[in-house]
Amino acid sequence: MKSVQEIVDLASAYYGSAVLFAAIDCGVFEKVEAGTLDTGRRGMRLLADACVAEGLLEKRDGKYFNTPAGKMALIPGGPADLTKAIRYNRDVYPAWGKLAELAETGRPVEKPEIHLGEDAARTKAFAASMFGRAMGIGKGIVPMLGALPGKILDLAGGPGAYAILMCQANPSAACVTVDLKAIAAEAKGYVEKFGLASRIECRAGDYHADEYEAEAYDVVTIFGALHQESPEQIVDILKRANRALKPGGRLFVLDMMTDATHTAPKFSALFAVNMALTTENGWVFSDEELKGWMREAGFTPGETRPVPPPMPHWLVEAVK
Repeated sequence: MKSVQEIVDLASAYYGSAVLFAAIDCGVFEKVEAGTLDTGRRGMRLLADACVAEGLLEKRDGKYFNTPAGKMALIPGGPADLTKAIRYNRDVYPAWGKLAELAETGRPVEKPEIHLGEDAARTKAFAASMFGRAMGIGKGIVPMLGALPGKILDLAGGPGAYAILMCQANPSAACVTVDLKAIAAEAKGYVEKFGLASRIECRAGDYHADEYEAEAYDVVTIFGALHQESPEQIVDILKRANRALKPGGRLFVLDMMTDATHTAPKFSALFAVNMALTTENGWVFSDEELKGWMREAGFTPGETRPVPPPMPHWLVEAVK
């Protein structure tokens, strides 16, 4: 339960988000690191001071310095670079201003097609954001999967980050990653950059309808996709994934999930709103609901495992 002061703080919480987005767009953190930030300009000085107030920068004797976390996550190319992932939050920022419209209509306030092929620039930016985000998340997740020999089917594989990481960690593995035509084209570019084109096929398709080679795969992965589907769609997707797996094959589902109340963890409950703002069936389901759909689709689900910070994802494995 929030106090009056906490309610006031919440009303202006977006100030901090806007400061972070602007600082990344203006290259503040890399300029601070290089010693080239021009705070002689009034606007840039105000932004830098706001970063200090938010704990994103430090200020000593009139000079600005990156924090240890900022050096890791807020400088492009840093060891835990989150800049591309944060740009996704920036891109959906306007949609959150229309939350009342969603509440009244129950409909998304922007077309998902905008970032899935209809707008080329937005699609490329979305793919870059998702690639950076998935690379950061995937480095903690892929070790949790154990050995992945044989053939992997990566459904709704986005720009290919998870496929790249899985193949890097498993030299004998090959992967087919499937996504919409425009996203698959972006994935192909990333796969080629990592020198994995001989082991990763970037297939254009739609996991809402595709039928895959029967009993041809050892592993199926669905990472961060099912939160945009209805329960009926999820069961259908899982049934077709089941048919693609060899007997005893494994399914891994990674997603933002909640407990049975759909109100905790907090980030997951809020992410449900984010998905509803931008997709037709977007929400966040509970892990127990997922396990029920897995059983309906012919799987035996295992335990729910939380993945390493900073993103509160949960991983559920199931066996055919």
